[in-house]
This record gives sequence, C-alpha cells and structure tokens, in this order.
Amino acid sequence: MAGPDIAIHARNVTLKLGSAAAPVHILKGIDLSLTAGDSVAVLGPSGSGKSSLMAILAGLERASGGEVDVAGTRFDRLDEDALALARRGRIGIVLQSFHLLPTMTAHENVAVPLELDGVPDAFDRAARELEAVGLGHRLDHYPAQLSGGEQQRVAIARAVAPRPAIIFADEPTGNLDAVTSAAIVDLLFARQSAAGATLVIITHDPALAERCGRVLQMRDGLIVSDSAA
Repeated sequence: MAGPDIAIHARNVTLKLGSAAAPVHILKGIDLSLTAGDSVAVLGPSGSGKSSLMAILAGLERASGGEVDVAGTRFDRLDEDALALARRGRIGIVLQSFHLLPTMTAHENVAVPLELDGVPDAFDRAARELEAVGLGHRLDHYPAQLSGGEQQRVAIARAVAPRPAIIFADEPTGNLDAVTSAAIVDLLFARQSAAGATLVIITHDPALAERCGRVLQMRDGLIVSDSAA
C-alpha cells in the first residue's frame, strides 16, 4: 500500500491487447510513484503508451497485470463498475476533445455530474467554478455557442468542481490555437493549485512539459527517463 503522501503508485503495470495468439503489448512493466500535489508531464511519440498509461491510472482501463494504487485505492483489484465508483470525487479528467453534452448549457455540463454524485449545492458550486475560469457570463450558453477555448474552460471547471485529488489532462490544448492554448495552460495550473491536486498532463509539447515539476519520457510502452523539469 502506498504511503499517505503518494497520490499514485504503480508497480510492474502491463497492458496487453489483442488475442492470445497475437498479443499486442502496449505497456511493458511500468513502475511509478507520484507525490500528492505534484505536477507531472508525460512525453512521448504517438504509440509510446502514454495515453494508455493515463487511462489505467485514471481508472478508465484495467491493467493486464501489476499493481495500481490511486488515492489510496487499489484500482487493479476493481472491476469496471467499481472503478467507475472509485473515480468519483477522486479523479478529474480533461481531454483534447471537450466531451461536453451538446443539449446541456455550460452550467448544466458542470452541475449535473455533481448532482448525480449527490453534491447538495451542485448548481451553486458549478456556477462558482465557471466564474473561476472566466465564464460566469456564459452559464446559459450551449457548447455550440462557445469557442473551442471556452469549451475547454467548461471541461476544466467540470473536472475540478468535484475537488478531486488528481487531475489528468490528455493533450488539453491539442485542438486550440497557440494564444488560446497558453491561456488554457495557465488556467489548468491555476485550478490545480487552488484545488491542491496532483496534475498529470499527457502531451507532445516540450514547452508545456517544462511547466511541470517532473517530466516522464515514454517509448515503446516503457518509461525511459524521469527527471525534474
């Protein structure tokens, strides 16, 4: 079991897809410990396994082998339904594609997941988070009425609103122009700091990685370097 200051502890984590006759080894034995409150970038070329690693650490995918302890819970011992429950309140996720529900307003996109999790002040909290990301004037706008940068701000508010211990961001600026990307990165770090959360960013961008306190390089399903930025 990981210690109280360890947000994530992974030991010999593997991921194998395909058939028994023709297996594809995506992750080949990952060992990793992340301290609570850290900011960590995971760099690597396409196909290196970085998004697969994030999916396992975030509880979106089950590892084929190894131990995965996230925020004090052994994810490797849980089935898919139990993983979904374990993610609630522990983990916030921001993706390259914003994944907002098109039939809900910005306010509803942030508030409804909170409400489903039983948060009593869901709509008030959602409004405060949207205000914090500069969208207090856009509460009643639908995703189609928002720019890409504004949609990503809604996605960040949705990820942070449950006050998770860990925030994962997978290429969070991949669909944005350079100016908007810079603003979104600043906002992501600001919300991480406000929440006191651990931040794990999957990226191709060395400049973004330099904003993090620690940088992991992946290649061919392995972590090949681990250093302070």
